[in-house]
Amino acid sequence: MPLGFRRTSRDTRGDEAARRGTERGPAPERTPDRAVVLGEVEELGIGMFWATDANGNLSFLSQRALADLGSGSDTLIGKPLTNVFGDIDEEAGGPTQRSLAFKIKARSRLDEQIVAVPDSRGNKRWWRLNGRPLLDAKGEFQGYRGSAVDISAQYAYETQVARASQVDELTGLANRRKLGERLSAMLSAFRISRRSGALMMLDLDRFKQVNDTMGHPAGDELLKQVAQRLTSIVGNHGEVGRLGGDEFQVLLPDMDDRGTLGELANRIVQSVSQPYHINGRRAIIGTSVGIAVAPYDGLEADELTSAADMALYRAKETRSGTFCFFTSQLRDAASKSALLGDRLRDAVDNDELKLAYQPLVDPVTNEVKCFEALLRWHDEEEGDISPAQFIPVAENDDLIIRIGEMALKQACMDALAWPETIRVAVNVSAKQFIRPGYRKAVAAALQASGLAPGRLELEITESVFVGDLETVDAIFRDLKKLGVRLALDDFGTGYSSLGYLKHGHFDKIKIDQSFVRGCTENGDINPAIIAAIVALARALGMETVAEGVEAMDELDLVRERGADLVQGYIFSRPITQDQVLEVFREGSAKFRPSGPPRHRAERITIFRKVGLIHEDHYYDVILRNLSKTGARITGLAGVPVGTDVVLDLGHGQLVVSKVVNASENSQGLKFETPLISDGSGGFMTRHRISPYSLAEAGIPLAALGPGAFPLAKWREANKSDPKFVQLELSVPGR
Repeated sequence: MPLGFRRTSRDTRGDEAARRGTERGPAPERTPDRAVVLGEVEELGIGMFWATDANGNLSFLSQRALADLGSGSDTLIGKPLTNVFGDIDEEAGGPTQRSLAFKIKARSRLDEQIVAVPDSRGNKRWWRLNGRPLLDAKGEFQGYRGSAVDISAQYAYETQVARASQVDELTGLANRRKLGERLSAMLSAFRISRRSGALMMLDLDRFKQVNDTMGHPAGDELLKQVAQRLTSIVGNHGEVGRLGGDEFQVLLPDMDDRGTLGELANRIVQSVSQPYHINGRRAIIGTSVGIAVAPYDGLEADELTSAADMALYRAKETRSGTFCFFTSQLRDAASKSALLGDRLRDAVDNDELKLAYQPLVDPVTNEVKCFEALLRWHDEEEGDISPAQFIPVAENDDLIIRIGEMALKQACMDALAWPETIRVAVNVSAKQFIRPGYRKAVAAALQASGLAPGRLELEITESVFVGDLETVDAIFRDLKKLGVRLALDDFGTGYSSLGYLKHGHFDKIKIDQSFVRGCTENGDINPAIIAAIVALARALGMETVAEGVEAMDELDLVRERGADLVQGYIFSRPITQDQVLEVFREGSAKFRPSGPPRHRAERITIFRKVGLIHEDHYYDVILRNLSKTGARITGLAGVPVGTDVVLDLGHGQLVVSKVVNASENSQGLKFETPLISDGSGGFMTRHRISPYSLAEAGIPLAALGPGAFPLAKWREANKSDPKFVQLELSVPGR
């Protein structure tokens, strides 16, 4: 064998080693460096790493993370971690989680914590952090060690989806779902912190008319403009949302002053009622508002929502374009309204509704110039039922159409028997006015009776000026062609009156009684308003009527301010047709004024069981009448004049009072602080005693009754002897 191919003993050993290696498998590779692996994880985009020192300052951030954030990101090292990473905006649809600062301070684990990270270009990125607190052998905190993943694309999409589920697409307001969540969360938190909050429910009057006459795109644009107005008025005091359709809701945390709430509701009504410009056309709508306040009117979201709904229904019943607060009595009223509707239909079928006539009198000569036809209903079981009760029920049904046509025909027939110089005024509902064919109904009534058109006055409230104004103007023009007179009723209380006077449709303006009542009180601005309305009417060639005059001083004032006619109890209550004819048979068409010399604060006659607190005793009394400044009660004897007491009107309404006059079993009270209007013809306290305060006094909330919080009987322990004699109570009709 050639020398070059000779194997040496060394070569033989190498072959043996190779043989053994082949038998055992490949030799183990060297373990990769840990830092290299972490770097590769970063490069692959799987994750990034960060660390803090014991003081919470960022001490390490992966190179990949620094590169992603852009130039200048290296300056983040050494800054507090909470300055580098910000919390997400939960309001924008982000997930609910504890704040990063809270967890860092508590040295808690960070599990899937989503944070906002600004980059050098001014954009915001979102990272998901995981981290653990690091402790040394002695258990001393050394800082955090953690990882991060950039989830910006995923987070932006999920946030957009979440926000879409909580925002009304048309208006950008909170939607029903979000409002429900916010209300529940607010009430839950407020129960713990014993805070209060209010809920307003509102819907739009005559929105459907705009939709029907101007089209759905116009309706959508109108809703957007309404949303803008509501947001502007409420501002940072609360949150406005749209429930759907033409329904909106306002959440008002930490607000229970019913005076302030009433003022806000009134501003909402006035603002929403101003004209809208849509595609070159003008439209007017209105709104009604129902208000409920937690915890007085409900402790849970469904309770408070139901209360606000009932208040809204009452506001619409009372008069569109107003507001109403919830009271516990509204629950009973809601069920009574349903029963009343059935009875009213029977009454119309049986011709039980009659007309009465109230004179409109010249305040200088006392001569009657016109009679207003007013509906009256006497039910065999219930007795006389006020129009304030049954007209709103009829308005919610087409029943008002039948009632209106009946009243128009009967009034024309009755007026034919009067002297030719005397006119008759008939009220027209908004639903009746805008109904197709109304002009024909008026013409038919005139033709059937033979009454001259100039003797018929149609009294129209400002609520007709909602919806498509072109349609409304066309109806006015058609009626004027018939030769009838038009009167604007309740002037100054509704929707943008001045804009319609210039069209020349009206022959008469009726100054609402709200401007007349109390106009003689010191500092009242109503006399100036009355004078301004009279001056405006004269400039436009219109007649004026002052409504609701009851006292001689009010009569003197409206006469001095130049009102052409006066209507009110000062001259006469409504009388029957037979009584009207008797006046004319006597040969005199004059009504002499008769009434109290001075205006008294408006009082409501009422018979209701309430409470009276004196020292440490609680007495039961009957509330007989109520005004803003005082009340009369019965049920106690031996109460001297000058006694300080607290009147419990129920529902947490406590009124500090003083006895100013007294008889054997009746006392007159004067209130330390006047009551305010509840928006629907009643009175209420501006503030209420929280049920939480009552509970602190030893009265459990469960004992206060569902949705109502009357002051419960005071505990008997350590009481002094009662100073007054409790009499047996009897409430009329019970």
